[in-house]
Formats: sequence, structure tokens, C-alpha cells
Amino acid sequence: MTTAGERMRKYGIRPARSLGQSFLTDGNMIRRIADLVPDRRDGAVVEIGAGLGLLTALLAEKTPWLVAVEVDPRMTEILREELKSLENVEILERDILRVDLSALRERFRREKGLEGKLRIAGNIPYNISSPIFFHLLDHRRHIAEALLMFQREVAERVTAVPGSKAYGILSVFARAWCEPVLETAVPSSCFRPVPKVESAVVRLPFREEPLVPVPDDAFFRRVVRTAFARRRKTLLNNFKDFGGGSVPVPELMAMAGIDGGRRGETLTVEEFGRLAKVLRDAGDSGRPDGR
Repeated sequence: MTTAGERMRKYGIRPARSLGQSFLTDGNMIRRIADLVPDRRDGAVVEIGAGLGLLTALLAEKTPWLVAVEVDPRMTEILREELKSLENVEILERDILRVDLSALRERFRREKGLEGKLRIAGNIPYNISSPIFFHLLDHRRHIAEALLMFQREVAERVTAVPGSKAYGILSVFARAWCEPVLETAVPSSCFRPVPKVESAVVRLPFREEPLVPVPDDAFFRRVVRTAFARRRKTLLNNFKDFGGGSVPVPELMAMAGIDGGRRGETLTVEEFGRLAKVLRDAGDSGRPDGR
């Protein structure tokens, strides 16, 4: 297999700082990540940030159809040249945040006869890792799982458990809709240029149903964000201006079975679900039309 260094020299490529580019160049690590993606024939793979195309070529062996999403025109030219012999690879020059994954899956079902859900993989730009994570959540009904490389600190937050220092907004959302697993650490020496941070690969298998009932995604997200708005403050402090009709916040906390003197990082996903339901019901009952 051509090395990343050889490909960069061949095309005179230098990573673009504006795009947060740092290329994974370690061949062993590239193969290790590819091995983490299961070989399935019922659905397509979407690679985020295909870059030089080395991982792309390996992923193409594991799926009947692969879409390599890349925002950098320099990279898409390389991908089209280096992967032109692979008939099951489609190059999409676009920002992943502007890709309608639901529509993409429907197109594959209609044109390729692929009934399975999408699988997502990629070394995502760290400067937009949170927006990408939430973009995938918005399309979760069409995704079987995602295998993503994050900055190590972000990976730890995504996989954190209640009560830990890393536990926060990303942790709650990840556990509500996925079963996150930290697969492997990736040393900074595996990249060019060498970044100042370590990395890690996280597997996010999406649940068929959320861990707790979430009738209103936007409201649940608002509740979680409010709980972590000021990490050192108690829930009573963070929710004092949240609004719950005529019912006082301490009473709402009691109705949810939660001590308002606790902090957000101590709540489980199940407790966040109960709290969201109580707050939503209280807000609904305080409206004149009951809606």
C-alpha cells in the first residue's frame, strides 16, 4: 500500500490549518482502524474526511458502496485519481454538516438496493467534532454505528460515566442514543504534522430506541445543557430560571426523585429522562391551552 508520506510528496500536499488538517500517516494504525469496521453487505459506509484515501481504500473492501466525504478540493482531486479503479467508491466534495444522511440512505436503498443502515467512519476535524456528533444524532435512525477518531479529551467525554470529571453534555447524549466504546488510543506520532494532542477512536453503536423515552429531542437537550451550564452549581441553581409553570423548582426536582442539591455530573441518563419529563409536563400544564 502506498504510504501517506509518499502520497503527500507526490501531490505536494501540505495540511491546511484552516481545515484543522492533520493526516493519519501510520500504516499500522490505518489498518487497525479499518479492521474495527465490520464487513457487511447490506448497507453503505460513509467516510468523513477521506483525506489522502488510504483508509478509504481499505474500507471499500468491507462494503458494497462507500461514499468518501471530503470538503478540501485538493483532497477530492487526489481521491478521484488514486481511487478511480474502485467502482464502489463515490467521492462527495462537501462539508459533512451539509450532507443529508437520511436522504443519502434513501438514495442507496432506491438505486443500489441497500436496505441496511449507514455505517459512519472517519478521522473527523477536531475543531467541529461536537457539531458532527450532533449531526449524526439528528440522523441516528438511519445509522447503524459510527467509528470516529476524536481528540483524546473529547473521546473521554463521549464515553464517560456519571460522577467522573469527564462526564458532561456529550456523555449524556452519547449514552442516551448510543452504547459508546473507547476502542483504541492513537498517539500523536501517528500524524503529520504531529499535533499537540493525543487522539482516540470511539465506536458509537446507535440504539434502536433511546435508553430513556425522549418525546421531544430539543427539550431534552435544553434540560441537559441547563444542568451543565455552571458545573460547580447545584441543579436548583442552574434550573431556577428554567420555567415550570407555577410549580417551584424544588418541588419539580422532588417529583423527579432527584435531590436538587446535586450537580449535573452526578445524574444518570435515566435521571435526566425523568427530570425532562417532569419539567416538560409542568410547563405544558402551565399553558392556557394545555399544549
